[in-house]
Amino acid sequence: MRVPLSWLRENVEMADGTSTDDVFASLVSVGFEEEEAIGFDVQGPIVVGQVVSFEVEPQKNGKLIRWCQVDVGEAHGGVRGIICGAQNFEQGDKIVATLPGAVLPGPFPIAARKTYGHTSDGMIASAKELGLGDDHDGIIRLSEWGLDPEVGTDAIALLGLDDVAVDVNVTPDRGYALSIRGLAREYALATGVSFEDPADRPASDVAAGDGFALAISDERPIRGNAGVKQFVVRTVDGVDPSRPTPPWMRSRLQLAGMRSLGLLIDITNYVMLELGNPIHGYDADRLSGGITVRRANAGEKLTTLDGAERALSDEDLLITDESGPIGLAGVMGGQTTELGDDTTNVVIEAAAFDSVSIARTARRHKLPSEASKRFERGVDPLVAHAAAQRVVDLMVELAGGTAGSIGTELAYEHDVVTIELPENFASELVGVDYAPERQQQILEQIGCAVVRTPSGFEATAPTWRPDLTDKWTLVEEIARVEGLEKIPSILPTPPSGRGYTREQSARRRIADVLAATGLVETVTFPFVGEKVNTLHGSASGEPAAAIRIANALDQTAPFLRRSLIPGLVATAHRNLARGTSDLSIFEIGSVFLPEEGVVYGTDFNLPRAVRPTDEQLAQIHAAIPPQPRYAGVLFAGDIAPKQPGRAAEAAGLSSALDAVRAIGEAAGVEIEVVQTQRAALHPGRAGALVVAGEHVGYVGELHPDVSNEADLFGRVTVAELDLDRVLALAGRRVTAAHLSSYTAATQDVSLVVGAATPAAEVRAALVEGAGELLESTRLVDDYRGQGLEEGQKSLTFALRFRAADRTLTAAEATDAKMAGVEVAAERFGAHIRD
Repeated sequence: MRVPLSWLRENVEMADGTSTDDVFASLVSVGFEEEEAIGFDVQGPIVVGQVVSFEVEPQKNGKLIRWCQVDVGEAHGGVRGIICGAQNFEQGDKIVATLPGAVLPGPFPIAARKTYGHTSDGMIASAKELGLGDDHDGIIRLSEWGLDPEVGTDAIALLGLDDVAVDVNVTPDRGYALSIRGLAREYALATGVSFEDPADRPASDVAAGDGFALAISDERPIRGNAGVKQFVVRTVDGVDPSRPTPPWMRSRLQLAGMRSLGLLIDITNYVMLELGNPIHGYDADRLSGGITVRRANAGEKLTTLDGAERALSDEDLLITDESGPIGLAGVMGGQTTELGDDTTNVVIEAAAFDSVSIARTARRHKLPSEASKRFERGVDPLVAHAAAQRVVDLMVELAGGTAGSIGTELAYEHDVVTIELPENFASELVGVDYAPERQQQILEQIGCAVVRTPSGFEATAPTWRPDLTDKWTLVEEIARVEGLEKIPSILPTPPSGRGYTREQSARRRIADVLAATGLVETVTFPFVGEKVNTLHGSASGEPAAAIRIANALDQTAPFLRRSLIPGLVATAHRNLARGTSDLSIFEIGSVFLPEEGVVYGTDFNLPRAVRPTDEQLAQIHAAIPPQPRYAGVLFAGDIAPKQPGRAAEAAGLSSALDAVRAIGEAAGVEIEVVQTQRAALHPGRAGALVVAGEHVGYVGELHPDVSNEADLFGRVTVAELDLDRVLALAGRRVTAAHLSSYTAATQDVSLVVGAATPAAEVRAALVEGAGELLESTRLVDDYRGQGLEEGQKSLTFALRFRAADRTLTAAEATDAKMAGVEVAAERFGAHIRD
């Protein structure tokens, strides 16, 4: 909201010399956000001049210029020669002359310049050049603006160019502050100065009259709330729309961010900015009968003031006459009854509409307006009379009209919110000792009617504050007015028994471990295309059940992901395109695994603004597909860069396996790897991840066709685990292993088996046969070549034995090793390599 300071001064006391910074500081202290100071950015000398004479001089380019003699007053050098390209003025006209040394918005400095064969000693200004509007078709003729000042008068003060505005951000819950009235009240709160309410007028002064036909027919109210809370109609007869908008009004509107659109419309906009109640004016001679406010019927259309024909919804609230719709209530009027250059009689509408209804209409038609912005935040339902009367007064004063005796009003009974506030509640909640007298004073200052009770206060919220609904909102007002800086900074002590759940702690621990081992965490969108969702969402690459989004952000990615890998692949592609070729990344996030044949996302037609029942909540949860949390990793490029004396180390399957082991250790489980196949992975370079006999994920190298299609060159390895299932299999408690103080015995064994025999299964046989003395088993070599028959391989395992109660002998370690070899021999025909 932009607030011209000259306008603000009309409603509050403001000391001489108060700057925009002072005003900003005051408004920020009561909860508003500072944006910027806005002025006309002009610098004098800019004065009133009078055209003494001019000569029209055609140019070779076909343009006509005028060589003018302009009297700017003795104090500014008398008559000066000025070149002007405009053709809309005559001899004797008083104009605005910008003299050498002046600066116009841009900045555009003015200097004496030789042009068109003359030295132009200044410039005759248009409204656009001074920042007073968009009119650049001709220069300002002061007589057309209703002015006849003396030659040489300072035009900056005359036209209000010395005014300045402050722009503050108004939060959605404080719609009353989208007005001079509201912000003046807030400035008074912050500074303690007196405030004069421009809407405070005796009822006899703002009576609407009668005789105008008005009907309200709201058969489809939204949430049971009538679309209209207040509707006042006033009339003004015999207006002259050709009269100019006075400079003070024009400059204030410009500073407030609104263009001058002609006197009648400017008056309605001016009152909206002043009192916060949007006003709409109708050409009375274009109305057919009276006004009816109703919901739209099927198939109805309306051409709004912006020239667009709009198909209406049955939720839209309309202003209609006997001819049909003439306006979208609270949003924008229609073309058929708009105020124009031939308007002589005006019907004025000042209303208060239901905020939800107006917000829905504005969004449905993508038609935000200054009116809808205010109505959807809440307009004071009791200000309509004063706003309508203010428009009448200005149209009589400035447009030469006569206040009509015909009018009408409709008012629904307004809910009065009375809130009980215990005396000590604010102090206990905020931590600041607020005296009861000060609390009452603040509540009265914000407009509440306050009654003391034995336990505290009963505060009745003012009609312009629909956000005041309970004792907590009253405390918020007390805190902000008294000063948020007075609230102490105290770190709260959390109650016992609170904190992360076991699963939350485990997920954070896993993320920390992966980051500590050199991977970078990414967060990707859960939206993917059908092809990659199918490829990575099932082992076979065959279509699987997936959730399609009804209104996707990106039509190429309308499905919820079944796997994290497509997001990681897309991230790798994006990084590679930007020159980052070595990648070690991971993500922990939800995937969406609907069951075949189950319909999700059913419309329950739940009541609005009411908490669902437990049964309804259960129904909602049942309609949501399973969303387990997965962990995914991806490696590409080098895992270690080239260094002096050391070649680069390429990322590969071992990198992904290391990440899997890190996840297992952080979760407290042992993850085994067994050979498998997946459509998206390279044949023979894919493994299933197993915990306690249950498959929980996979690891492997992307199929070359898959990585090439994503423009990822070289080997790309990935792994994905069902993290929720891993943590469930880990159990509730992790028991630390006993640390033996006895020396370990180490031995190696090389077993010859068939080339197709999985090494993991051979290792499992060794572990089973060796028994409890075997502490660890690690595959250190896989040899296939000279010395072995075709179709065979030699697997070398490093074995470590240890007893909990003694130092093992070499014979005991050998016996345990040979026991494991015997089991491997029985299962796979393994024998020790010679």
